[in-house]
Amino acid sequence: MNVLYWLEPWEPSPTVVIAMLIAAVLFARGVRKAKASVARQLSFWFGLAALYVALHTRLDYFFEHEFFMHRAQHLVLHHLGPFFIALSYPGAAMRAGIPYPWRHRFVRPALRMRGVRTMLDVLFHPVIAVVLFVGLIYFWLLAPVHFVAMLDWRLYRVMNWSMVIDGLMFWWLVLDPRPAPPARLSPGRRVVLVVAAIPPQIVLGAFIFFSPRELYPVYSICGRAFTWLSPMRDQQIGGLLLWIPGSMMSVIGAVLALRHWMRLSARARLREEKQADVTASARTRTSSSAVHANQH
Repeated sequence: MNVLYWLEPWEPSPTVVIAMLIAAVLFARGVRKAKASVARQLSFWFGLAALYVALHTRLDYFFEHEFFMHRAQHLVLHHLGPFFIALSYPGAAMRAGIPYPWRHRFVRPALRMRGVRTMLDVLFHPVIAVVLFVGLIYFWLLAPVHFVAMLDWRLYRVMNWSMVIDGLMFWWLVLDPRPAPPARLSPGRRVVLVVAAIPPQIVLGAFIFFSPRELYPVYSICGRAFTWLSPMRDQQIGGLLLWIPGSMMSVIGAVLALRHWMRLSARARLREEKQADVTASARTRTSSSAVHANQH
């Protein structure tokens, strides 16, 4: 049993393959034009590979048959993978990877459409963003919803893709290194945004961990991958994965957002100091010229 065996999909999905190929091709085409650093490139490829492993390998069998493995999958889909992709700031590279005629004819007109702009403004509103980020975790872990999602393959894929898309949107907002504008949020609001997402994750993870009864019997009904692990122990490990690693990812995001804030603030101060020096020099030259003229 080698690595290739584990990389084979448990349930083949053309959607996953096409989406990953498009992202990879666009980034590879545009990375030279955008002059992305080696660190940014490594971050992007690691995040994309993590998403592929969590969506389209033989590990998916274990994700469907153990609660703690399912939580590990969503930790990758909602936190780890999108986090590293957003950290690479791939927007410029992927935009450059689109052929110019396509950008001019399709992408730009689509982004200028009122409906598209309104939808993006709503989805990227800080309150909506944090509610969606935390709310999707809560929604898919509601016992009745979770039961159906793990039995219906169509709903199962909707659940996984919703986590990926929402994770990309959220971490894009938080880890955007640019000042506002052109970034949608100011550096301070980015810090507040990610910090606001931490307590609800801790509460839900602690609730699952300390629950005295089995909350998700679907895994016992369908058969567990690890028969040596009791249902309650499986549930407790899953709660811990949401409680600790999930919250820690948000803490790391808050630290990086704070770092961007400090960097942008320092840059703004330097610009203000330079402007003040230029203004003072101009005033000095004006005063000197006036004195010289009076003397004559």
